[in-house]
Amino acid sequence: MALDGLLLYQINKEIKQLLPAKINKIQQISDTEILFNCRSRSSGFKLMISCHSQYNRINLTEETYTAPDVPNNFIMVLRKYLDGGIINSCEQIGLDRILHMLITARNDLGDQHDFSLYIEMMGKYANCVLVDENEKIIDAMKRIPPFENTKRTIHPGALYTLPSQELKKDPRITDADANESLVKQFHGFSPQLSREFQHRMHNGEKFAEIMKELLASKTLYITETEKEPQFHCLPLTHLDNPPAAYSLQKGIDVIFYHKEERDRIRQQSGDLFKLVRREINKNTNKLGKLRQTLEDAMNCEHYRMYGDLLYAYANTLNEKSGSAELPDFENGELIKIPLDIRFDAKQNAKKYYQKYHKSKTAQLLVSEQISLCEKELAYFEEIGAQLEYASFEDAVEIRNELEKMHYLKPQKQRIKKKKQNEIPHFMTFEFEDGHKIYVGKNNIQNDYLTFRFARKED
Repeated sequence: MALDGLLLYQINKEIKQLLPAKINKIQQISDTEILFNCRSRSSGFKLMISCHSQYNRINLTEETYTAPDVPNNFIMVLRKYLDGGIINSCEQIGLDRILHMLITARNDLGDQHDFSLYIEMMGKYANCVLVDENEKIIDAMKRIPPFENTKRTIHPGALYTLPSQELKKDPRITDADANESLVKQFHGFSPQLSREFQHRMHNGEKFAEIMKELLASKTLYITETEKEPQFHCLPLTHLDNPPAAYSLQKGIDVIFYHKEERDRIRQQSGDLFKLVRREINKNTNKLGKLRQTLEDAMNCEHYRMYGDLLYAYANTLNEKSGSAELPDFENGELIKIPLDIRFDAKQNAKKYYQKYHKSKTAQLLVSEQISLCEKELAYFEEIGAQLEYASFEDAVEIRNELEKMHYLKPQKQRIKKKKQNEIPHFMTFEFEDGHKIYVGKNNIQNDYLTFRFARKED
């Protein structure tokens, strides 16, 4: 479930209370996430803006984020025009999922200019657009050239226009028609919120009373369902499970932080996943071939028997024949032996003895190769499992491990390297009686906990 217009209205009310605020730092968190570090009159705060196709949102956050060393072009443009600027206002366009942020900043010559940052949180069309005083687009997170969309161009130099809006009523000032869908009647309603209103109205509550409760709420209620958590600033009573309550801004982080963290890890460390999949596939195929080779090598006694028979009956064989049928020494049954017509019987026998000895040697060597291959396959399966639950810092540590083992070439620019004496990011669980459990989530963390951190009495 994504943010709807009414939930965004409540979130933005809390953001507006901190304005005006100075932008101290602009960070790129991922290809679709921007973090503004700001300072208001009372305190500092971090503002997260996400234009992810599924997890688009804006909220005040206290989470810690790791940024790539080299930002993309859009972040560089934002820094050029907005760094050190003042966010004067942040207004919602009606009850649509669009915010208009008005920012005043100075250029290199000290001249003051006003800029608009339009944050469009509209699902797969989510975008962030920087616009100058003349409503001309300076740049956008996701550019849309004219040949892709003739109705609305999002490209440097083009005039910014708002997305087309349907003619609907404002639920803050208008009562509902019980015979018509609330989504069709009002701006700001999602299907989930509409179902909640209809459920409450069916049980005797009035539309105006429910709206009053929603507009006074500073809490996000999260209800777990079979598919995914559902949330809003009203308890979703039409769902069976009881909701968990969080402050509005914290609740947004609870919903989206870890979901989008998976995408951040894949964006910044996608080559890790590719490497692990490639190595698992390679070792799986190699292991199958080695086992087949070992099975063939184990069935080598017939080569020795062929050699013995050919030596014993060498004088009776037709050297130009492609095969020979000779009686078994033990039971007298005829055994058909393929022959190479280029060689006589003794030379063919020698060839079979060579195959026999080669197979005997292969039994030992191939067994060793199978053991090594099984260990490597288990190692990469373990790395793959670690990546599935890894945080960004864990993925960086896994990268460092693979670089040391020469599976990956070092990347100097994309990800910050860990300092030599930096402590790995292991997990800590503390109980009420004071006892603690330390958990490593990758090999580097496990080695540190086992050989450097742990004491003999642990």
